[in-house]
Amino acid sequence: MGPREWALLLVLSVLWGGSFFFGKIAVGEWPPLMVVETRCVLAAGALYLVMRARGLDLSVGGAMWRSFFAMGLLNNLIPFCLIFWSQTQLPSGLSAILNATTPVFGVVVAHCFGQGERATPLKIAGVLAGLCGVAILMGPDALAGFSGPLLAQLAGLGAALSYGFSGLYGRRFRELPPLVTATGQLTATSVMMLPIVLVFAPPWALPLPSLQAAGALAGLALVSTALAYVIFFQIMRRAGATNAMLVTFLIPVSAILLGVGLLGESLLPRHVAGMAAIFAGLALIDGRLFRRRAGAGA
Repeated sequence: MGPREWALLLVLSVLWGGSFFFGKIAVGEWPPLMVVETRCVLAAGALYLVMRARGLDLSVGGAMWRSFFAMGLLNNLIPFCLIFWSQTQLPSGLSAILNATTPVFGVVVAHCFGQGERATPLKIAGVLAGLCGVAILMGPDALAGFSGPLLAQLAGLGAALSYGFSGLYGRRFRELPPLVTATGQLTATSVMMLPIVLVFAPPWALPLPSLQAAGALAGLALVSTALAYVIFFQIMRRAGATNAMLVTFLIPVSAILLGVGLLGESLLPRHVAGMAAIFAGLALIDGRLFRRRAGAGA
């Protein structure tokens, strides 16, 4: 991780943090299902052009395409729908904090369903810290019955859980160029979303989006999805997947700053405390900070 890699990581955190900002604007005018479809169609088209410019194609066979559809379900369709629906009731910054629990669920999923991937004591401590953070975040909402905000927060956690399963399932794509995997799964998601949108959010029944909402949709698809994927894969190639996942620590910060600065949102003290506990859990799961301290002591 040299200066260039750190710079790319910071840019990526702003792009992915911006997805919550763009999404909050978009769902203010269009139903979440249509926002998901628009995001995936535009991003898949943009990535396809990048892929073809690099001499790649989607000729991967029927079995791999079935895997693309499964990955699209876990990594795009389910979490995107849950996140955008939750954003109809939650601030964008809080949605990003809930999404930051993805590595916590990733450890649990890998421990329960992965082969030979038992959680270490450090990771178990990280999971417990992350769960404490979630409990602090949800606060009294969890005791108030299944009200709107509680369901929205549970939807945000459901999205993180789906991402955890997609991380485990996505390991089968190691032999494919990452751009091909990204384009394939987004294309598959676009196909799966089409009948859902036609039934529950038919485009002909929707009003034309305002310039602000149209810009948010374009930013969501082209900047926070297509461009972000290109940068993410570049970091993975240059610094490895572990370093690339450090972006998880930074995304909520970017999303909160954008939400507070541009959308006038506010966060409660318990939200900040919950985020701190989740960050502590992520640091324990990542482990490198503690390994460095142990190495310095030795």
